[in-house]
Amino acid sequence: GPGGAGAAVEDAALPEPESPEQCLSLLPWDRFSAWLHCVCVVGFDLELGQAVEVIYPPHSKLTDKEKTNICYLSFPDSNSGCLGDTQFCFRFRRSPGRKVSLCCFLDQLDRDLPVYLKKDSAYYYGYVYFRQVRDKSLKRGYFQKSLVLISKLPYVHLFRTMLKQIAPEYFEKSEAFLEAVCSDVDRWPPPVPGKVLQLPMMGVIMKLRIPTYRDKPGTTPIVQNMHQADAQISMALPTVHEVDLFRCFCPVFFHIQMLWELVLLGEPLVVMAPSPSESSETVLALVSCISPLKYCSDFRPYFTIHDSEFKEYTTRTQAPPSVILGVTNPFFAKTLQHWPHIIRIGDIKLPGEVPKQVKVKKLKNLKTLDSKPGVYTSYKPYLNKDEEIVKQLQKGVQQKRPTEAQSVILRRYFLELTESFIIPLERYVASLMPLQKCISPWKSPPQLRQFSQEDFMKTLEKAGPQLTSGLKGDWIGLYRHFLRSPNFDGWFRSRQKEMTQKLEALHLEALCNENLVFWSQKHTEVETVDLVLKLKNKLLQAGREHLPVKTDTLKKLQTHINDIILALPDDLQDILLKTGT
Repeated sequence: GPGGAGAAVEDAALPEPESPEQCLSLLPWDRFSAWLHCVCVVGFDLELGQAVEVIYPPHSKLTDKEKTNICYLSFPDSNSGCLGDTQFCFRFRRSPGRKVSLCCFLDQLDRDLPVYLKKDSAYYYGYVYFRQVRDKSLKRGYFQKSLVLISKLPYVHLFRTMLKQIAPEYFEKSEAFLEAVCSDVDRWPPPVPGKVLQLPMMGVIMKLRIPTYRDKPGTTPIVQNMHQADAQISMALPTVHEVDLFRCFCPVFFHIQMLWELVLLGEPLVVMAPSPSESSETVLALVSCISPLKYCSDFRPYFTIHDSEFKEYTTRTQAPPSVILGVTNPFFAKTLQHWPHIIRIGDIKLPGEVPKQVKVKKLKNLKTLDSKPGVYTSYKPYLNKDEEIVKQLQKGVQQKRPTEAQSVILRRYFLELTESFIIPLERYVASLMPLQKCISPWKSPPQLRQFSQEDFMKTLEKAGPQLTSGLKGDWIGLYRHFLRSPNFDGWFRSRQKEMTQKLEALHLEALCNENLVFWSQKHTEVETVDLVLKLKNKLLQAGREHLPVKTDTLKKLQTHINDIILALPDDLQDILLKTGT
């Protein structure tokens, strides 16, 4: 689906299917699988160490490598000293080679999502609720367990809320309770973007709306809390995926703009935090600060020395990879000290006051994990600092403005910055589209013109970011660096795909407007048969690739095909009617 602002082709919107449920005959656990892969319970055993004790539903498949990753990622590092209850999330690589059930159905939902919420089939998220309490009856003196939701969906806030509801009860009631929760989830409607969904769970109804790519970036249609006559308690979730931006960025408040540049450029970043909840929230906040652009490199909200990618990511034989890692183990202060940008975060507390003006610190001063909080890097930002946002947020702290309101201000600031940066690129890339008059029904659709860095740079004089942003600085340098980054590569590829599909769709329209029966009467049978097969292929492609074509066009094309076939001799008719519909 279209990835960014203004990319939607209004009149060519896809026909709405009656409802996604009608597209598939639902088996038990299908609805569950649309939201979750499985639920795990990870416990601690003196002999075995961390172990997956329960997987629900029992038929869920996890490879041994995935189980090992889940085991280590579901517990805070021992130095975090997380007593009581802790919530955090992690992300890990899926083992390749597994067939996904419900694939076409979930892809259909994926098309309507904003690009930064589309699922990445190579990764799973783990949402954790960890409990550690003193218990004298146990050998270690502590009860330690994690309830973990494994899902492909990046809906942090939804799953966090869900765990807050169910985990405390699970620790009291155990297995049967977990079964009941899972069978509730198996009654949920599919995760359709743009609809207000009601998700019942253990006597509570969660109401929420998943965004679509058509939403104006920065606006969240509010889900109203309806007063229901029945006694069902309902909770309206203001968001499914957002984290509390202001709280996360507070410890590194003066560097938000530099951090935005580092994330935009896909620079290697480590977040060193005292606990997994701080590391995971901060990493998710960083990834989301360039929205509506998608962050295209790998990111790990919580990363441990047992991770299957540990060696690959910490090797010194090559430059650090383009990833964002959240870590809590003091060991990483040594292992990752060669990384170029390190964010050190203390305990995230809500600020009584914003931290004093902090200079960027030299990397050589970062010896241990208990070094002072701050950003350690020798990076020189391309853009001049926006003093306005700093003043605005500081004023908010003095006036005790609620953090939700501060987060809204911060999110709008990041959005405007990202849009000022990306609009000139959008505009230039749109100009690579061939003109409509170059599309002939009898020739293959024309190719997109090549992206030329120099041509793009020339457009910046008249139509650069200065049209929408007052920020001065080396924008040209920032663009040059961005064009070499994985984020540009990912963005440009999705644009290319979208424009190529638009060309295919326009080509289809052009074909439909021809008098194809008349054409076939003037050509040989061989040529006509060839045309029929080509047209059938086009129809299949339109369905397979979800081309942005009006339903009428497809019907018209089908009619053309039928008319041409009927004008042919009987023996040919039989053959052509048999070869696919």
